[in-house]
Amino acid sequence: MVFVKKFALFLTALLLPVLAAAADIRYVSDQLIITLRSGQGAQYQIIKTLPSGTRLEVLEMTDTGYARVETPDGLEGWVRSQYLVKEPIAKAKLEVAEKKLARLKEQNNKLRSELARVKKRASELEAERKDLLAKYNANSAELKRLTQVAAKPILLDKQNRELKQENISLEKDLQLLQQENQVLKDRSQREWFVAGAAVLFGGMLLGLIIPKIRWRKRSSW
Repeated sequence: MVFVKKFALFLTALLLPVLAAAADIRYVSDQLIITLRSGQGAQYQIIKTLPSGTRLEVLEMTDTGYARVETPDGLEGWVRSQYLVKEPIAKAKLEVAEKKLARLKEQNNKLRSELARVKKRASELEAERKDLLAKYNANSAELKRLTQVAAKPILLDKQNRELKQENISLEKDLQLLQQENQVLKDRSQREWFVAGAAVLFGGMLLGLIIPKIRWRKRSSW
């Protein structure tokens, strides 16, 4: 029997590092307030009272019905292992669930606020887009008008150049006509000169011939 106890203690010491590394977590079971004592037994000093749901890390388990544990605030002591359970009690689970629900509600409210802000921003951006589109259309119409206005001087300049070219051509034609007219005038003057000379010569010739004709008639009488 002594050998068995020693062997059990040896196994406990051997497995202690493994158990410590595994961080065996237990919870005080429902509707209890247990005592954390400095030793294994009711005769040892009470270090702290632990209400139901207290999270404890098991440092050592014994066959005496006690377990050496550590509280969340770092206190170490012994408690009755029969009051320890591996799962949180319903009250603790409810509290965790309520806290989680509260966090989810808070996140949901934040998301709602963010969604409202995003919708408001989207509405503002849509209004800005419509305003920019209206300005773009107005600017496009103005640009088209200015392009048409700017095209008129170009068109007028082109027409002016065409008119100048046509005027130059007409001036050339006029010069040709003036030259032809001058030629005709010169020709007409020569013709009149020749005709006048012919008339004068004919008159002189008649002036010489007519007296001779009269003298011959008289002689024949």
